[in-house]
Amino acid sequence: MPNSNSKLHRHPRGGREAGRRELVTRSLQSAQHCLEDQDFGTAYAHYLLVLNLAPELKTSVKETFQFTLFKWAEELDSLARIPDLFNCYEQALELYPNDEVICNSMGEHLFRENFYRVANWLVERWHFVMLNDSKRNLTYLRAIQNAVHSGCNSVLDIGTGTGILSMFAKKAGASSVYACELSKTMYELARDVVAANNMEREINLLHLKSLDLEIPRHMPERVSLVVTETVDAGLFGEGIVESLIHAWEHLLLQPKPKHQDASAGDYGRVIPASATVFGMAVECREIRKHHRVETQEVAGVCLSNAVQFFSPTYACAGSEETVEPYTTEKLSRVPGGYIPLTEPCQVMTIDFNDLQELKSLAARKPWKLSLPVTEGGILDAVVVWFVLQLDDEHALSTSPSEETCWEQAVYPVQGCLDYSVKAGDTVVMEVCCQDCYLKIQKISSLPPECGMDLGGRGDPLSSGNEAELCHALAGLQTTSKQDGSSQVCVLESTEIALLNDVPYHECFKAAMGKVLLSLNPGKDLQSMDVDGHGGEANLPESQSKASPDEIPDPLYILDVSEGFSILPIIAGKLGPVRAYSSVEKEQHQAALNVIAEANHFPKETLEFWLSHLEDESVVLQRPKSDKLWSIIILDVIETSGLIQQEVMEKAAISRCLLHSGGKIFPQYVLVYGMLVESESLLLESAVQGSEPTLGFNVAPFINQFKVPVRVYLDLSTLPCLPLSEPAELLRLDLMNPLLNSSSREVKVQVCKSGRVTAIPFWYHIHLDEDHSLNTSEESSHWKQAAVVLDEPIPVEVGEELLLEVQHHKSNLSITVKR
Repeated sequence: MPNSNSKLHRHPRGGREAGRRELVTRSLQSAQHCLEDQDFGTAYAHYLLVLNLAPELKTSVKETFQFTLFKWAEELDSLARIPDLFNCYEQALELYPNDEVICNSMGEHLFRENFYRVANWLVERWHFVMLNDSKRNLTYLRAIQNAVHSGCNSVLDIGTGTGILSMFAKKAGASSVYACELSKTMYELARDVVAANNMEREINLLHLKSLDLEIPRHMPERVSLVVTETVDAGLFGEGIVESLIHAWEHLLLQPKPKHQDASAGDYGRVIPASATVFGMAVECREIRKHHRVETQEVAGVCLSNAVQFFSPTYACAGSEETVEPYTTEKLSRVPGGYIPLTEPCQVMTIDFNDLQELKSLAARKPWKLSLPVTEGGILDAVVVWFVLQLDDEHALSTSPSEETCWEQAVYPVQGCLDYSVKAGDTVVMEVCCQDCYLKIQKISSLPPECGMDLGGRGDPLSSGNEAELCHALAGLQTTSKQDGSSQVCVLESTEIALLNDVPYHECFKAAMGKVLLSLNPGKDLQSMDVDGHGGEANLPESQSKASPDEIPDPLYILDVSEGFSILPIIAGKLGPVRAYSSVEKEQHQAALNVIAEANHFPKETLEFWLSHLEDESVVLQRPKSDKLWSIIILDVIETSGLIQQEVMEKAAISRCLLHSGGKIFPQYVLVYGMLVESESLLLESAVQGSEPTLGFNVAPFINQFKVPVRVYLDLSTLPCLPLSEPAELLRLDLMNPLLNSSSREVKVQVCKSGRVTAIPFWYHIHLDEDHSLNTSEESSHWKQAAVVLDEPIPVEVGEELLLEVQHHKSNLSITVKR
C-alpha cells in the first residue's frame, strides 16, 4: 500500500481555517486507520471529504487515493453494485479530470462488466424508442414552430436529453435557446449532438438541474417559452410539476392574461400546455402474476395465512416514503393480453400554464373516483395514460390503443378479500398527487346493492354520496385488512412471480427428493414427505419416536439463489435435513419462519446462513468444519434473461464443498436460440438513421450507447417473424466443467426467407437428467433476451448461418459468420 502520510500546509487564518485544518487532519487519520482495517469504502469517503476541503492536497494524496478507489471499486464490483461503482469513478474524475490511471481502471471495469449492463445504466433505453417515434418528434416540432412564429423568441428546454427539442426551437427561428440537463452522460451527449448540427454557438447547454438555474447567473433574463418532456408513464414521475412551479416563479415571463390580445413574446408559456389523465380497470393475468401470490400451497408447503405478501406498489400506499406507486407495462404487448372491465374515465386534468393550479395540486386533498363495471371478471389493476396537449392544435396520446413510445402506468390491486367483479358493480378508488407522483390507492369494488347514485361515468362523487361511499369503503377495507397477528412481507414483483411459478417448485422438489433418497438409502420418498403432508419434525413415525442415537445425521442443503426463496422449506419437508437460506432481509426471514412453523418444522431445521457470516464472500463455505453440503442451489439465470454474474466461479467453489453423491442445482444449463426478423427490436435498440429525428444528426452519437443485448423480453408477444427453428447454442455444466467450452460454432438452417435482425435466446435449466425447466414457458417467471445485430442479414429458405457463440465471465455473445 502506498504511503499516505501527507502534511498540511499551515495558513494563519481565523478560527474557521483552524477548524477546517483540524477536520482535514482527523479525516486523513481516519482514512489511514480504515485502510489498515481494509475498510476501503469508509476510507474512500474520508478521502473525498479531504480533497473537497483541501484541494491543495491533491498531489500529495493522489497515489493513496487511487489505491483506495481501486480497492473500493473491486469490492463494489464483487457485490454487483454497478451504479455505485461508476458513481465513484465519476467523483474521482471530477477531482482528477482526465487522470490516465483512473480512466484506465474505469475502462477495465467497463470491459469486465457486460457493457450492455453499464450502457443500460448510463442511458435509459426509452431514449431510442422516443427518438424513433416520428409522430412524437413531428408533433413537438410543429408545436414549437407555432410558438416561436407567434413571438416566443427566448426558449428554455428543461431536461434536454439529446438536445433535440432545443434544436427544434433554434430551427424554428428562436433568437436565444437555453437547455439544461442533470445527467452528466446526457449533457456530454447533447453537446456532441448540438455541435454535429452546427448549433453549438446558438444553444447554451447547462449541466444543471432546472431548479438550480438562476437569473442572471445562468440566463440574462426570463424566457418566453419553456419546452419539456419530463413526463413518465404516470405523467408526474419525473418532477414536471416541481420544475414548472420553479420555472414560472423564477425563469419564465408572466403568463398571458386570459381573453387578452397581446404579442406572445411579451408573456410566458409552456409546451406542453396541459394534460388529461385517463384510467380504466382491467383484468390481466400477467399483472396478477407479479403482484399477488395466487396459491396457498407450493410444492407441498403451506403458505400460512399468517403471512400476507404484497408488492412494493401496495406497500407505499399511505406511506410517507417516496416510492413509485405504480409499475409500467406496454399493454398492447402484455403476455396473455388484458380485458377492460370498465370504460375509460377521466381521472384529472392539469394546466401547465397556470401557476396556482400547479401549486395547489400537491396540497389538494385525496378525492374519490368511481368506475362502473361493464364487463365481469377479475379486478387486477387500474391502468392509466394521458393526452398531452402541446398547444391548441397538437396533442399526443399514450393510450394503450395508440402506437406510441410510452408505456402505461399500472396500479395493481392488492389487499382485497374478493377480486371478482360483475357488470353493474362499481370500482372505487382514492386519487391524490403526492411526492411528485399521481397515486391511485384503496382500489376495491362495491356491489350494486349499496344503492348509491354514483353519478356520471368516472366523475368524482357528489358530496351527498361521498359520506355513504366512505362508510361502505371503510367496511370493505376493514374486512380486507390483515389480522393483527399477520406477518406482512413485501416482495419484489419478480419474487412474487417466482412464488407463483408452480412448475419451478415442483421440479426442485422432485430433484431434491431424488438426491436425498440416494443419500439416505432405505427411506422411501413417501416416508420423506415428498407428498407434502409430513407430521412432527418431518420424519417418518419410526424415526420421530426413535432414540437420538437412532436418528440419522441430517443432510445439509444450502440455497444461495437470489431474493426470497422457499426452496429450503421444501427441502426441509423431504426428510432429516438442515436447510440453510441466504435470504438477507429481516422481514423475509420472519416470513419464512412463520411458514416453517405452519409446516411443523423444528426450529433447527431452517437456518439463515448470512447471519452466521461476517464476510458474505464466504457464503459457500461449509456449515461446520466436519460437514459438507448435500445440495447447493445456485441462481444461474437472472429474471431478465441473462446469465448471473460469476456463476461458473461459484460452481467451481461449490464442487469442492459437496458431500460424496451431493449435487449442485442446476447441474447444467442449455442455451437455445433462433433467428428472427423484428422491426420492434431494431427500434428499441438504436436510432434508425436521421429520418425519425426529422433530419437532425442524432443517431451516431446516441447509438454509441446502444447495447447488443435486449433483456426482459417476452417472446410470446414480441412482434417478430421466426426465420429458423430453435437451436441448441451452448452448454454450461456446473457439475462437470470438462464438458464446457468458452466458444462454439453452431449451424442454423433458415426455414423462412427474410432479414435476420436478432437472435432471441433462452435456457433449459437441467436440475438433473430427469428434471428440467424451460425459461420460455408461459408459466415461467423468467423473461427472455435477444442479441440484436448491427446490420440486418437477408436470408433465403434453405440457407445456413454459422453462429459463433462465446461465454466469458458470464457474458454471452452471439455473432453471425457468413
